[in-house]
Amino acid sequence: MLVFLCLKILVVIEPPLIDEDYYARAEGREIISNLTKAAGLATMMSTMRPDIDNLDEYVRNTTACAFAVVASALGIPALLPFLKAVCKSKKSWQARHTGVKIVQQIAILMGCAILPRLKSLVEITEHGLEDEQQKVRTITALAIAALAEAATPYGIESFDTVLKPLWKGIKQHRGKGLAAFLKAIGSLIPLMDAEYANYYTREAMLILIREFQSPDEEMKKIVLKVVKQCCATDGVEAQYIREDILPSFFKHFWNQRMALDRRNYRQLVDTTVEIANKVGSSEIINRIVDDLKDESEQYRKMVMETIEKIMTNLGSHDIHSRLEEQLIDGILYAFQEQTTEDSVILNGFGVVVNTLGKRCKPYLLQGCGTVLWRLNNKAAKVRQQAVDLIAKIVNVMKLCTEEKLMGLLGLVLYEYLGEEYPEVLGSILGALKGIVNVIGITNMTPPIKDLLPRLTPILKNRHEKVQENCIDLVGRIAELGAEHVAAREWMRICFELLEFLKAHKKAIRRAAAKYIWLYSKSHWTPRCLMNEYRVPELNVQNDVLKALSFMFEYIVEMGKDYIYAVTSLLEDALIDRDLVHRQTAMSATGHMSLGVYGFGCEDALAHLLSYVWPNIFETLPHVIQAFISACEGLRGLFHPARKVRDVYWKVYNTLYIGAQDSLIAAYPRIIDDIRSSKLEGITNGIPVKTEKPDEYRNTYTRYELDYVL
Repeated sequence: MLVFLCLKILVVIEPPLIDEDYYARAEGREIISNLTKAAGLATMMSTMRPDIDNLDEYVRNTTACAFAVVASALGIPALLPFLKAVCKSKKSWQARHTGVKIVQQIAILMGCAILPRLKSLVEITEHGLEDEQQKVRTITALAIAALAEAATPYGIESFDTVLKPLWKGIKQHRGKGLAAFLKAIGSLIPLMDAEYANYYTREAMLILIREFQSPDEEMKKIVLKVVKQCCATDGVEAQYIREDILPSFFKHFWNQRMALDRRNYRQLVDTTVEIANKVGSSEIINRIVDDLKDESEQYRKMVMETIEKIMTNLGSHDIHSRLEEQLIDGILYAFQEQTTEDSVILNGFGVVVNTLGKRCKPYLLQGCGTVLWRLNNKAAKVRQQAVDLIAKIVNVMKLCTEEKLMGLLGLVLYEYLGEEYPEVLGSILGALKGIVNVIGITNMTPPIKDLLPRLTPILKNRHEKVQENCIDLVGRIAELGAEHVAAREWMRICFELLEFLKAHKKAIRRAAAKYIWLYSKSHWTPRCLMNEYRVPELNVQNDVLKALSFMFEYIVEMGKDYIYAVTSLLEDALIDRDLVHRQTAMSATGHMSLGVYGFGCEDALAHLLSYVWPNIFETLPHVIQAFISACEGLRGLFHPARKVRDVYWKVYNTLYIGAQDSLIAAYPRIIDDIRSSKLEGITNGIPVKTEKPDEYRNTYTRYELDYVL
């Protein structure tokens, strides 16, 4: 009965194990793992055993994935005897194929966790390299490649027995079989010592170079991956790559056809970048820089992405002046001729300019001319890319002391603030923010007093990109030069920002709360916040509390003038059912109490303490932290429950360290008592009484109600 139930479940759950969607695969693995732990290994094996030699390859593949999940759940040792028997089965080649496939899936699923059993897994599969069936040989090579990738960079000694058959295989096989064997060799070379890696690379490269001209797309993908792995190995010399690999590599791979296949496109870029890491950036860029003017836009994008990654990794120190001119000329051409909406050319342009730094100074005027020309284009996407480029190169313009040119760009962008397309307008605001950050408030053109009134109406725009960039720009102005703008204008902006506390996007709400705090540097406006708290929406109220917390943290002792005004608001927040609500209110209370210490506001703080204190038993770390910062009371040290005592003692210890003297409520008045001794004697025949003071002695007498408070 149990086997029947497992079979029914597996029929439904096995197909998602090879689904394209990651989450479907993850859910399938979790269900089979739980089923394995509940049913046991014997039940799972007897349930799936008939499918091991099924004629349908789809069924065998799903069964192999399911067995890999079983091995992950119960451990590889539990499955090793079964795998050994299956991989050496003489009944059918399908069973051997499935057994090796299980090993491959175990390596893919478990990664480096296979290391303790690596030698056993290799021994189980090694005979498959010389199997009579082509499919078994191919899957065995792929399984060894998966084991090597999972074990990298360890475990080369476990593969000693398979090196010879693999080496023999790459000389005998063609097509898919050769591709699998090459993949296995390429995965093993990074595990070797430098000397052996150099030898095997030189030997394997003869076959790889021959396969450079293969028309098979899958073969090209594997060859590129193996070349990448070989070039990344320490023992392979740059001179060998430069002389023996690069000529054929660029002849057969760097063409328009490769740019049209997305998988090969990605692999080619990664392999070329890895080769550049070995031979230097100028060696590679010099070979492809002229292709930035190729007629195929997709090919230009591939060239630009490769150059971007190479310069990101290696910088521009070995790029000579002639190559520099070719590079700038090429990216300007590619930027002007692009028609698609992706950002490959734009990002590459920004990386090249920022990497070259001061060396770009002679070309900035030409680049800015191109940007200004494209700002007049009818297509909104072209205008947006031109503006985005300004944002990417302003730091280099500052480095090249081109303040005048930046001022001109700022003036042009100011004139384009009437842009009707929100995506373009958002980019314009982002570029203006970049210019303000670099050039400063005083040197900004147009002046801030003219720029800010133009931004206030834009705050009403409902597009999220426009809202976020506009808030950032206005906040940056408030942070750097609030005094340049009239108080009335700041008040208008503050009321506009309060509306953003209702925004759906969290980043916008967070930015609004942050910059309301920044505005408080110049004009502290609690009334508008208190009024906004009346809105019956949780996000708005939370952001109001955050703004209050920021403000009280900044204004410190000025908070004494507003503590009684916000007490009722904090009281309401501290009894809210929402945990985050109470946490933010406690943070605000903590900042406020620190600021007003010693100003006679203890009555309001004691009142708020009554609402803070019930949160002492909360379990979330952030809430506990907020409570500790806000807490000003002390009780419950000797409660009979240990968990209660622990919390109270934590608070007491904090207070004891920070304000030990404040824990004593009152001290008794203790008067020193000077006592005298009366002595009687006879002087010159006349009796005389004298007093002799004794030492100071304290009787420690404390009279009722006699305290100094």
